Amino acid sequence: METARARHLSNRRYQLFLLVTGLFLSALCHAQETLSGAPQERVETNASILKLEQETGYRFFFLEEWTRDIPEEVDLSGLTLSEALDTLLANTPLNYYILEDEKRVFLLENTLIYDELPKHFFGRKDTLASETTEGITAPRPVPSFLAESVQRTARKYPIARIGKASSNQLRQRYTLRGRATNESTGEPIPDLTIRLSGTNRVTITDEQGNYSMDLPPGYNVLSITAIGIENMEREIVMYNDGTLNLAMEEGLEQLDEVVVEADAISNVEETSTGKETIDLEESRNIPLVLGERDLLQVAKALPGISSAGEGATGLNVRGGKTDQNLVLLDDAVIYNPTHFFGIFQALNPFTTKGADIYKASVPVEFGGRLSSVFDIRTKNGNVERFSGEGSIGPVTGNLALEIPVKKDTSSLVVGGRGAYADWILRSLEEESLNNSEASFFDVIAKYHHRFNDQSEIRATAYFSRDDFSITSDSLYNYTNRLASVRWDHRHSNKTVGALMAANSDYRFGIDFDGQANTDFDLTYRINETELKYKLNTRLNDKHSLDYGISSKFYSVNPGSIEPMGSDSDIVPVFIDEEQAIEGALFVGDEIALTDNLSLDLGLRYAFFAALGPGTQRTYFEGQPRNEATVQDTLRYNSGEVVETYGGPEARVSLRYLLAPDFSVKASFNNAYQFVHTLTNNTTVSPIDTWKLSDLNIEPQTGYQASLGFYKNFNDNMYEVSVEGYYKRMDNVLDFKTGADLFLNEHVETEVLQGEGKAYGIEFLIKKNRGKLNGWLGYTYARSLYRFDSQFSEERINGGEFFPSNFDKPHDLSLIANYKLTRRYSFSVNFVYQTGRPVTYPIGTFRFNNADFVAFSDRNEFRIPDFYRLDLGINIEGNHRKNKLVHSFWTISVYNVLGRNNPYSVFFVTEGGEVKALQSSIFAIPIPSITYNFKF
Repeated sequence: METARARHLSNRRYQLFLLVTGLFLSALCHAQETLSGAPQERVETNASILKLEQETGYRFFFLEEWTRDIPEEVDLSGLTLSEALDTLLANTPLNYYILEDEKRVFLLENTLIYDELPKHFFGRKDTLASETTEGITAPRPVPSFLAESVQRTARKYPIARIGKASSNQLRQRYTLRGRATNESTGEPIPDLTIRLSGTNRVTITDEQGNYSMDLPPGYNVLSITAIGIENMEREIVMYNDGTLNLAMEEGLEQLDEVVVEADAISNVEETSTGKETIDLEESRNIPLVLGERDLLQVAKALPGISSAGEGATGLNVRGGKTDQNLVLLDDAVIYNPTHFFGIFQALNPFTTKGADIYKASVPVEFGGRLSSVFDIRTKNGNVERFSGEGSIGPVTGNLALEIPVKKDTSSLVVGGRGAYADWILRSLEEESLNNSEASFFDVIAKYHHRFNDQSEIRATAYFSRDDFSITSDSLYNYTNRLASVRWDHRHSNKTVGALMAANSDYRFGIDFDGQANTDFDLTYRINETELKYKLNTRLNDKHSLDYGISSKFYSVNPGSIEPMGSDSDIVPVFIDEEQAIEGALFVGDEIALTDNLSLDLGLRYAFFAALGPGTQRTYFEGQPRNEATVQDTLRYNSGEVVETYGGPEARVSLRYLLAPDFSVKASFNNAYQFVHTLTNNTTVSPIDTWKLSDLNIEPQTGYQASLGFYKNFNDNMYEVSVEGYYKRMDNVLDFKTGADLFLNEHVETEVLQGEGKAYGIEFLIKKNRGKLNGWLGYTYARSLYRFDSQFSEERINGGEFFPSNFDKPHDLSLIANYKLTRRYSFSVNFVYQTGRPVTYPIGTFRFNNADFVAFSDRNEFRIPDFYRLDLGINIEGNHRKNKLVHSFWTISVYNVLGRNNPYSVFFVTEGGEVKALQSSIFAIPIPSITYNFKF
C-alpha cells in the first residue's frame, strides 16, 4: 500500500477540484513553504491515522510532521469517522475535510476548506450579520486567508499560524497571548512593546513577560521592541485564539544609550500619569558621588522627586514627606533604602534590574502611602551559563554572580557589597568628624524557577547593616532585613495570578560608652508580614480586570534602653509593643473605549485595626493633650481591637490620543496611610521611628489630581511632557516646639496633626537616541503645611500655612551623555534647587536674669540655593565578543565647581552672642575612579 506521504504529493489534481468547488484555503501552500526550507526531521506516520485508514478504507492526505501531537493510543471503537477525527484532533491545530464520493480525508493545519459560497455572495442579505446598538449592521466575520504574494515573501522568521479555524467561532477579533523571554538567559522580558503595524493598537508585557492582544482575523504584522533587545517583526495569521511565545535576542548596542524608544512610546500611550520607569543601565553613564551606580540618585534627577538636602535620607515626591513613599524590593517593604546618611543606596546595582515609580495613578494593588510607590525589581539569573558583574571603587566593592541551577529552568543570583568609607569622614570639612568611622554592607540572594510556560516561582532574601560613629563614645547601627516569595501562574488563556508572601524588618540601635556611669544600649524595631493574592483577567479587547486581596501584620517595638555594663546607672525603660493589622480588597478595570480613548478605573477598600496588648490614654474633649488633661487610661489584652480605621480609595485615570505621538492624560486618586514617622530633626535620619495609628493618632489621608500632555517628535527621538498636579493631605504629623519623641510612652502629647497641600508643574524633555542623549527636567512646586488649634501650644505660625522642610519651589536637573566613539563617552550632571526653609533666631531677651533667644516663625527663611556640577568620562574596553571579561572605567568628579552647598544652618551661643554656623557634606570637588567588569 502506497504511503500517505506519497499519496499526498502525487494527487495534485485535487487542488484544482477544491479551487473550483469553493473558497479553497489549503494547507498545501504551507506544505510547499515548509518543504522549500531546511530539510525536515523524518516523522513516522501516526499509528491512529494508519489504523483509521485500514478500518474505514478512506485515504488520508497530510504532512507527516503535522501528526506529532495526535495521540496514538486512543480507543475509537464505535465512533463514526467524523467522531473519531474530532476526538483525535481535539487538542491539535488540525482540521479535516472529508470527500465522501472519493473516500478521501484531507488534514489541514489551522485552516478550513469551504466547499460552498456564502449566501450573501450574490447580493442577498447576510442573515449572519449582527445589529449594533445604533441599528447599523456590523460586517460579518470572514474566514482567515493568506494571500499568495505574502506567502512567497522572504523572511527571517516563518509565518506563525495561530489558533484552529472553526466555522462556528468566526469573530471580528481573536486573542493572541504569549510570553516574551530572553533567548540567551531564559528570563522574562517586561515592558516589551508589541504594536500591530499600521495601527495604534499596542500592548506591553507585564513583569513576567506575559502579554495579551486582540487582533483581527487573517494576516497581521507585529512590531516588537524592548530595552536592550533586538527589534523583531513577526508575521502571524489569526485563525482563532492562540499563543505565540517570543524568544528575543539581546541588542548588540544595548548599553549605548541612556533611554530607549520603548519607554518613549509608553510615555504617550499608557493611561497612567506621573509614572517613571528607570532601568539601572540609565545610571551607568551618569557621574555620581564616588562612582557608585545609584538608582535613587537617578530618580532624584526626575521632575517631582527631590530630597531635603545633599546626604539626606529619604525622598520627597510631589511635596510629600519621606514616610509617604512605599519602597518595595521584590514585593517586600524596605524601610530605609540608603547607606551612610543617604549618600549611597542600599541596593546592589548589579542585582537590581530597575524600578517603576508612581507619583500619581498608583496601581490599585498598592496602598498604605499618600505620595508614591517605588516598585524596585531585581534581576532573574542567567539560566544558560555562569556569569557575574562587579566594580571596585574608592569607597565600595560590589560583586554579583548569576548561577544556573538547572539549565533553562532555574537560577540563583547572589550579590554582596562592602564599604571602606572611614576616609570620607576624615576628609569632610567638619573637624569633629575627623575621628569618626563608618562602614556598611549588604547581601542579596534571589532564586528563580520556571516550572513551565504557565507557572514560575521567585524567592528573594536581603540584609543590610550600617555602623557609624560620629563621636568617640557612641556607635550607631541600623539594619534592613527582608524576604519574599512570589508564585506566578496562568490559570487560563484569560487569567493570570500572583501569590506573594513577604516579611520586612528594620532596626536601629545606639551603643553609648562614655566616661561616666551612663553607658547604655538603646534599640528600636518595626516588623511587618504581608500576604497578597492578585489576578488579572482579560475579558475581551475592551476590558482588562485587576483584582485581589492583601493583608498585613505590624509589630513595633517603640524603643527600649538598658544599662550596658554592671557600673551603669541608667534606669531600664521598655515601651509597650504595638501591633496592628492592615488589609485591602481591590479591583480595577482598564477600559479601551476606542483606539484613542482609554480609561483606568480602580476601587480599593483599605482597613486598619490597632491591636493590644497595651495601654491607651483618653483626654478630655476640647482640651490640649498633656498630663493635666488625661481623662482615663485604658488597658487592652493581646489581640483586642484598640481602634479601627479605613475607607474607600478611588483610582481614576484617562488617556486620549490627540495623535499617534501626542496624548493628554488626567487622573485622580485618594489614599489612607496608617503608619507615620516621628522625628524632630530638620532632615530625615536613620534613627527616626515609625508609629502606628492608634486611639489618639489618626491615619493620614489625602488626594491628588493631575493633568498632563505628552508628545514625541522625530520618530520618538525626542520626548516632551508637561504635567501639573494638586494634592491635599490631612492628619500629617509634626512636633511641638521642644518635643521629646523617643522613648516617650505618651508620644501623642508631643505631636500635632494638621493639614498639608502641595501643587506644581513638571516639565521634562528627553533625547533618546544619537551621540548626545539625556534629559532636562524642571519642576516648580510648593509644599505647605498648617497646624491650627484654639490652644497656642498646638498651633504653629499662628495657624497659617507655612513651607515644609523640603519646600523647594525651583528644581532643575540636566543629565547628558555624549558618545565620542564606541568606547569613549562624556557625561555631565547639573542640579539647581532653591534653598530649603529654615528657622532663624531673630533676637534675644532677658527674663529672670537669664538670656533667651527669640526665633522667627517656623521655616520663615531659607538657606542659600543649592547647585552642583558633576563631570564624568567612561572608557570601555574593546567589544570583542569572546572576551573572558568585559570591562570599563569610570572617571568622575563630583562637585566640579567646589560649591560649598549648605546641608544645614544651626546656631550656637558663644560669650553671650548667637552665631550662625553652616554644615556642608561635600564642600570640595570629589574625584573618583571606578573599575567595572562583567564576565
